[in-house]
Amino acid sequence: MLIGPQNLMLHVNQVRSRIRDAAMAAGRDPATVTLVAVTKTQTAESARLAAIAGVTDFGENYLQEALAKMDRLTDLTLRWHFIGGIQSNKTRPIAERFDWVHGVDRLNIARRLSEQRPFHAPPLNVCLQVALDPEPTKGGVSPGDLADLAGHVAGLPRLKLRGLMCLPPPQESPEAQRAVFARLKVALQELNARGLKLDTLSMGMSADFESAIAEGATLVRIGTALFGPR
Repeated sequence: MLIGPQNLMLHVNQVRSRIRDAAMAAGRDPATVTLVAVTKTQTAESARLAAIAGVTDFGENYLQEALAKMDRLTDLTLRWHFIGGIQSNKTRPIAERFDWVHGVDRLNIARRLSEQRPFHAPPLNVCLQVALDPEPTKGGVSPGDLADLAGHVAGLPRLKLRGLMCLPPPQESPEAQRAVFARLKVALQELNARGLKLDTLSMGMSADFESAIAEGATLVRIGTALFGPR
């Protein structure tokens, strides 16, 4: 799909309108939902166009691609979210370069991110990925192990545990989508009842973000609805 300033601006405005409508339908302030543009496989030029259209938060899955893109866009004030699986030998550049990490599901990875986060930088914002419906190709901590992991990660000095993230399989209906997202919301509420102060639900993508917003999503990760199929 050919992306130019005009049609990307149109797509950004359309997605923002849908976010606003979904939030208002749920009785929420639309300002509580942040659009994270997922720019994996997109060029730095496409990300720049999205920034010109007003997007400030960008999500990347592939580290080397992300770093090259970030280097091309240093003149812009952007927030970068790493949303892919994390290998232990790649934690240092993630800790050094990103503002958010959405896919933490192991304590050893969290410890490495904390140890490698530069002291001149603010604490790294972290979401724990929860495997609500486990799939072999996707990561995530099991719901039964979530409280233990959250307690340990919350105590790491260079991280700020913000909330939870999920990547559920496609569902057959909006009602089924909402049922999955509601489980993540309940998990966050249960952690807060234990004394944590989490404020973030990273859930919802192009096919289901309105259902996620209805269940409390604060970060929605949108790629296809902005940039078209990869």
